[in-house]
Amino acid sequence: MPLSRLVTLIVGVSVILGLIIWLVSSLTQLTWAIGNPLLANALIGLVMILLVGLIAAFAYYFFWLPKQAKRKKQRRSLPRVSAVKSEAAQENLQAVRQQMAQIQDEVARRELILRSKEIEQNLARGELKVVVFGTGSSGKTSLVNALMGQIVGEVGAPMGTTDVSATYRLKVKGVDREVILIDTPGILEAGVAGTDRETLARRYATEADLLLFVLDNDLRQSEYDPLKGLAEIGKRSIVVLNKADLYTQEDLDAILARLRERVRGVVRVEDVVAIAANPPMMQTEEGEWLQPDPEVMMLIERVAEILRTEGEDLLAENILIQSQRLGEEARRLIDQQRRRQAEKLVDRYQWIGAGVIAVTAIPGVDLLATAAVNAQMIVEIGRIYGCEISTEQAKEMALSLAKTMVGLGIVKGAIELVSTALQVSIGGFLLGRAIQGVSAAYLTRIAGRAFIEYFRNDQDWGDGGVTEVVQRQFQLNRRDEFIKAFMQEAVMRVVRPLQLEMREEPLEELRMPEYEEVLLDREETIDDWK
Repeated sequence: MPLSRLVTLIVGVSVILGLIIWLVSSLTQLTWAIGNPLLANALIGLVMILLVGLIAAFAYYFFWLPKQAKRKKQRRSLPRVSAVKSEAAQENLQAVRQQMAQIQDEVARRELILRSKEIEQNLARGELKVVVFGTGSSGKTSLVNALMGQIVGEVGAPMGTTDVSATYRLKVKGVDREVILIDTPGILEAGVAGTDRETLARRYATEADLLLFVLDNDLRQSEYDPLKGLAEIGKRSIVVLNKADLYTQEDLDAILARLRERVRGVVRVEDVVAIAANPPMMQTEEGEWLQPDPEVMMLIERVAEILRTEGEDLLAENILIQSQRLGEEARRLIDQQRRRQAEKLVDRYQWIGAGVIAVTAIPGVDLLATAAVNAQMIVEIGRIYGCEISTEQAKEMALSLAKTMVGLGIVKGAIELVSTALQVSIGGFLLGRAIQGVSAAYLTRIAGRAFIEYFRNDQDWGDGGVTEVVQRQFQLNRRDEFIKAFMQEAVMRVVRPLQLEMREEPLEELRMPEYEEVLLDREETIDDWK
């Protein structure tokens, strides 16, 4: 009870006792003075009512009102998650919903919807998730059993169990929110099944408000990497050195010192804790075997302190991180989808360009014909990425890129590369036309891939500019494995039609449908640019 309330209580009781003594004395004298029993009784009754009312008001203020306030406090809703971060999380989820409509992969879209609902439920429930993470041999399950036994007594059945994880609910003293304790599968296990379990464990870890990273010895590099990665995305971790009972105090102190130094900047010094979750049985002098109690109290105290002092911030930060990661996943899926569509478009236009040059090659205007194909390709790539590019803008961009490629020597390099690949099997006039067509396809491919990068980066060539992007695409598309596959397709799409043409086969039967449309536009485009 506060000091001011205690002083008031003492003063109030003293006053009431004084009033009772005074009232008894005064009523006695009043009865004798009035001499009228009826009137005297009425006055006495009035004074008694006033006195009872005073006592009732006093009792209400000091006894009933505090109890009601306590009950109201117990019934109050859970503390709200940080308003700023919860609003940011809601905005991220709203943006993800809008992005979901663009995702064509039904399985991926449903997965995003499910995860967004889980985040919303976490935001509404406000549970604190403590996830136990580490290798399978570190004693994670023993730690969970020890924690549950110390916190809630006898360990009961888990709230939800699968083949690879278990989840428990518990109350931690001084923490208003309910705490969820999750035992995850071990990491760094061999085989496909081990990899799948590790993937699940890492997912639980990324959704944790607080992470208990369990070790059974000094920290290995294979354990440090995931610990650091989780810290980089904002996960608060406690490094738990289990099986401390197996070491002498001197060795234990040395291991803890190395651990604290190793995780400096990743985990706080005070968040490196040694425990013995499942000490081995001991034999007494009488020959009886006893199971020592787990030594986990230091860890429990540390967890409770963190959840009490930082729980609200950890919860808000975690929900915000999850919503941001979900948004990143949605953007990644959309980017992959757009890239696949754009690459298919480039593959189609590279052979359109090859047909334009090889089938109807006209000296002096080949570059213009290729630029006309590339301009239309740029317009369509822009549409895939939600950017409306006019035909005139696309022409300027295509010609600008063509000049860049000439200046970098990529056009010359492409012709040499194609010539080397083709001259083995064909010769004469056919060789020249084939080289022109296949080179055009190759250059269109480089240009198209460069413009994909340009639109992926919100119409920005990046710090290295267009030169770096084009050079990188040229290097990627001159690898032996790519050139082999590319030239095989080039022979099918360019060389063989030319060979058939040389045998006086009808040209109309050799053209791809796309060629005819581009060839019709080509004369108008060339006239315009002249």
